[in-house]
Amino acid sequence: RALRLAGGRSRCEGRVELEQEGTWGTVCDDGWDISDADVVCRQLWCGRAVRAPGNAAFGRGHGPILRDEVGCQGHERDLWECPAAPEHDCSHKEDAGVVCSEHQEWRLSGGRDGCAGRVEVFFRGTWSTVCNSTWYDTEATVLCRALGCGDVLQRPSFSHTLPGKMTYMCGILQPSLAQCHWTFNKSAPCYQSWAAGVICNGTAS
Repeated sequence: RALRLAGGRSRCEGRVELEQEGTWGTVCDDGWDISDADVVCRQLWCGRAVRAPGNAAFGRGHGPILRDEVGCQGHERDLWECPAAPEHDCSHKEDAGVVCSEHQEWRLSGGRDGCAGRVEVFFRGTWSTVCNSTWYDTEATVLCRALGCGDVLQRPSFSHTLPGKMTYMCGILQPSLAQCHWTFNKSAPCYQSWAAGVICNGTAS
């Protein structure tokens, strides 16, 4: 009864894939909605669903199509508990996906390109700024590399312009800021802070 998300930018976003008898397969998007996606997000400890895209939004999967016309109420513990059609008439261009609230993605805004600017994080369905109270070279390096932008040149500061505030503390170089210690919307670490920025030495391709 294993479940995973594939093709996304974190383990909490992607194409829904289920395992049956050792083979991984996908779910058809007929009838796929936010209640179905909610069950997936909860099963993966990824919070709640913020989107339930169809039409192979995260690329086409392989293997069998294991569920069609899924009809979760939203309270089920696992996707196999939800009713579904016994047969399907789908192809992989209809693979279902989810974006869960615990998915994090990042962008740099206001700079000359996508490799420079104010650090913004998409988390729990909204864009927020990052506080510079714990924003050092380690954290900035993790982000530059994750964005494919090389290494850090500078860490400028900006004013906060978005409603939420996030802090990251990495300690060591991680593959992504989501694997560092993070705190969302707590006033103490962000008190009197500026919004973090970074100028990476690479350029957005």
